[in-house]
Amino acid sequence: MTDNSNSYLASFFKLESAGGILLMFSALLAIILANSPLQSYYALFLDTPVEVRVGQLEIAKPLLLWINDGLMAVFFFLVGLELKRELIEGELSDKKNIILPGVGAIGGMAVPALFYIYFNKDNDIAMQGWAIPAATDIAFALGVLSLLGSRVPVSLKIFLSSLAIFDDIGAIVIIAAFYTAKISTAALIIAGLCIPILFLFNKRKYASPTPYILVGLIMWTAMLKSGVHATLAGVVLAMFIPIRSTSKSHPSPLKELEHDLHPVVAFFVLPVFAFANAGINISGVGTEQLLHSVPLGITVGLFIGKQVGVFSLCWLAIKLNWCSLPKGMSWASLYGMAALCGIGFTMSLFIGSLAFEDIGVNRMFDERLGIILGSVLSGVVGYLVLSKSLPPKTDQA
Repeated sequence: MTDNSNSYLASFFKLESAGGILLMFSALLAIILANSPLQSYYALFLDTPVEVRVGQLEIAKPLLLWINDGLMAVFFFLVGLELKRELIEGELSDKKNIILPGVGAIGGMAVPALFYIYFNKDNDIAMQGWAIPAATDIAFALGVLSLLGSRVPVSLKIFLSSLAIFDDIGAIVIIAAFYTAKISTAALIIAGLCIPILFLFNKRKYASPTPYILVGLIMWTAMLKSGVHATLAGVVLAMFIPIRSTSKSHPSPLKELEHDLHPVVAFFVLPVFAFANAGINISGVGTEQLLHSVPLGITVGLFIGKQVGVFSLCWLAIKLNWCSLPKGMSWASLYGMAALCGIGFTMSLFIGSLAFEDIGVNRMFDERLGIILGSVLSGVVGYLVLSKSLPPKTDQA
């Protein structure tokens, strides 16, 4: 690995770790407000109507949905940029580095979903949330990992990040396939017409991001109106941003955008999303609420399902000689990383908002309760296992 690559990774992990800590703070602040005399103002803030109108085109939504549909499109755009770079010239460009995190991600999505289905198979409404415990929050997980400081080898961070990328791909597929509203053909056609335009920009290697983003905004608006979730426009747009260009001032438009967006997403988009979605009033929560099938399925899925799914499939892949443990990783530290994958916070909340957005407040309360419990338990256990299994200090950063 080159010095430039090491410098890039060091900057990335430093940023993601700090962002994860800010994410924790934002979530905690939301919970405090939701359980204080300011609760009504918190709810009023999220329900604030925001309207954009251009001629006959109107987008009118409460602030919460602007955050979930708009800001999260920026997050998915960054995910798409990271994915494209990793596949072309990053860690995932080498097939040997794909197998272990890829297999772990499959187990980490399938097994938690099966746990959730087991607890909710007799409830058709609750079954809509089957994908909630399948997600992993990379920023939150790296924030917990950063608490161990220099004891964490780079190989563990790369494994966790790679697994999270595959997890994000799975989440994108799930959202596209299972969480779409009634489809508007006309709006979908408009979104589709944006793709050949972006393809033309890419072929001509336009270095300026402006034309891509303008077409991306049109595609986002069309997807919003089409019934296909608008955040997917961010992923599609990212696939057409060139990783290399002939421009001396913009030699890599993709890397420049990724570099510019990382602090925006880490320190604004995700903390705002967490603040808007984590607020849950826990006054009066008792055994009945905790043992309801929805929060129980999510909690068990995230806390037990992730550990079982990630660790068992990674163990199987290594025993079958498909791959080997990365340098600096032991079986105990692999288990600790599997536990950290149970922190599903941001993506779980996002999928939960899609699953239950048209059903009512009760299920939203249930899924948030399960996500918070499962993520906290996973974070604590993952931290404790890693703190015991990692060497006292490593020279790797």
